[in-house]
Amino acid sequence: MTDKQTFPVGTLVLAGLLVLLMLLTYALVKPKSPPSELHGVLRSEFRPLTPFQLQTHNRGPITEASLRGKWTFVFFGYLSCPDVCPNTLHELDALYRLLEDETGKQPEDMQVLFVSIDPGRDSTEKLASYVAHFNRRFIGATAGEGAIERLMRQFGVSYILEEETAAGQYLVAHSSAIFLVDPYARLMATFSQPHYAATLLSQYQKITDYYAGSG
Repeated sequence: MTDKQTFPVGTLVLAGLLVLLMLLTYALVKPKSPPSELHGVLRSEFRPLTPFQLQTHNRGPITEASLRGKWTFVFFGYLSCPDVCPNTLHELDALYRLLEDETGKQPEDMQVLFVSIDPGRDSTEKLASYVAHFNRRFIGATAGEGAIERLMRQFGVSYILEEETAAGQYLVAHSSAIFLVDPYARLMATFSQPHYAATLLSQYQKITDYYAGSG
C-alpha cells in the first residue's frame, strides 16, 4: 500500500503571501516616472560624488561633505571668461532672487558653487570678490589643476587652456552646463544652455518635487 503524500498547503499559502507582499512593497516604493519636462535634465542614475577638496578665501575648505544637506548648483568657469561665466552667474543670482520672492526669505536649502578652472590666475581672494559681485552668498572655490581635473571628470566635463595671445592672456574652453547636486551629495541633473532664471526655477522645483515623491 502506497502512502499518500500530503500537500504542503500551509507552505504554499505562506509563499503566496510573501510574493504578494513583495509586489505590494515594490508598487509602494518604486520611483515614479519623472515629468517629461525633465527628460535630458534629470540623470537616469544619481551618482554620489567621491571625496574632493577645494579652497575658498573665507569659508574654509569645500568638500563633498559641504554639499550635504543642501541643493547645490555647481558651475565651472574662470574669472577672465568674457561672457558665459558672468551671464550664467547673473542668471543663477536671478534664480536665487525668484526663490526669495516666492518664499519671502533667503533659500537656506540651496547654494551656488562656482569652481574656477584657472587657478594660475584666479586666487581664492579674487574669487571671493568676483562671486560677491553677483551674490554675496555664492561660494567661489578652486584647487590645483590635478584636483580640478579629477572633480570635473566626476561631472563628465573637461577644459582646455587655449594659446596665449599675450603674456598671461588666454581663454579657457570649458563646459557651459550648470550641474545640480542633491542633499546627499549626488550628481542629479544637468542644465544646458541657454540659461534663463525662470526656466531654471521651473525645472528646479519639478526636480525637488520629484525627489520628494520618489524618496
